[in-house]
Amino acid sequence: MAPRTRASRTRTLLARAALPLALMLGAAFPAHAATEGATGGGVNDFSCRPSAAHPEPVVLLHGTFATWYEDLNFLQLDLAARGYCTFALTYGAYDGFPLVGGLKPVAVSNLEIKEYVEKVRGATGADKVSVVGHSEGGLQALYLAKMQGIQPHIKAVVAIAPPTHGTNAAGLLDLGDKLIGRATMEKIVTTIGIPVLADEVPGGPAILALNNGPVAQPGIAYTIITSRYDELVTPTETAFVREPGVKNQYVQDFCPFDPVGHIGEAYDLNVWHLVRNALDPRRATPILVCAVGSPG
Repeated sequence: MAPRTRASRTRTLLARAALPLALMLGAAFPAHAATEGATGGGVNDFSCRPSAAHPEPVVLLHGTFATWYEDLNFLQLDLAARGYCTFALTYGAYDGFPLVGGLKPVAVSNLEIKEYVEKVRGATGADKVSVVGHSEGGLQALYLAKMQGIQPHIKAVVAIAPPTHGTNAAGLLDLGDKLIGRATMEKIVTTIGIPVLADEVPGGPAILALNNGPVAQPGIAYTIITSRYDELVTPTETAFVREPGVKNQYVQDFCPFDPVGHIGEAYDLNVWHLVRNALDPRRATPILVCAVGSPG
C-alpha cells in the first residue's frame, strides 16, 4: 500500500462518522459562495470578508506529519459553512516532501505561520484573527501568540491536544508510521531527520521557550481541549495551561462516553462543538447529543 494511500485511508476512516453530519450541517448552514468580495464563509478564499457575526478570520494549524487538507480540513469546512472566513496552510514542509508538514523546528515553522496570519489580515482587512490548532498545531498557536509580537492581533487561541509541556519521541514516531507509513518515515529520517521531534519533547527548545514565564498573553482568550484517552500527549493534563483565565477542557467533561484519541480529536464532533463555543462564547450552546469519536 502506498504511504500516502495509507495516510488518506487512516484519516478517511476517522472522518467517516463526522462527514454525514457535516453534510447535514452544510445544508442547515449553507456556505457562502466564493465570490469576489464575499462576506462571511470561505475556505482559503482571500476575497472573503468577515461578517459582523464572525468578524475574526479563523486560521487553522495542522499537526506533525499532516497538511492543511489532512487534519482540520473537515472542521474548517464546518466553520466555513457557519459563516467564518477560514484559512489554513501547510507549514514546516521540506523540499522533496511537500505532502508532509510540521517537520521543521517549531520556531522556523512559526515564522511561516506568522507571515501567513499577516497575509490573512491584510487580505481580509481584519484587525484580529482567531487561531485553532491540533497537536503540534496547538503548540504552534500557543507559541505564535507568545513569541511573535502579534498578541494585539489575536483574539482567541483554541488548542486541541497540544504538547504544551512536551510529549515523547517514540509516540511521535508511532504517529508518523500511522499517518504517512513506515517507508516514508524512514526516507524522511535518513534524508533530513525530523527536527521538530527535538522541539516537542519535555525540555526541548520550543517547550522551554513557551513555558519560560506565562504562556497566556493579555487580551487573548485561551481554550485548551483534550481527551482523557489521548495516547500521545500524556499524562493528558500536560496539554493544559494552568494559568488565570485559561479554559482547560476535557471533552469527557461534556460527553463522558466519548473514547476519542489523539488523531480522532481533529474529527470529533464533540470537539468541534467546543471549538465553536470557544470562538464565539456569546453564542455558546450545550452539547445536547454526544457523538462517539475514534479511539485511535
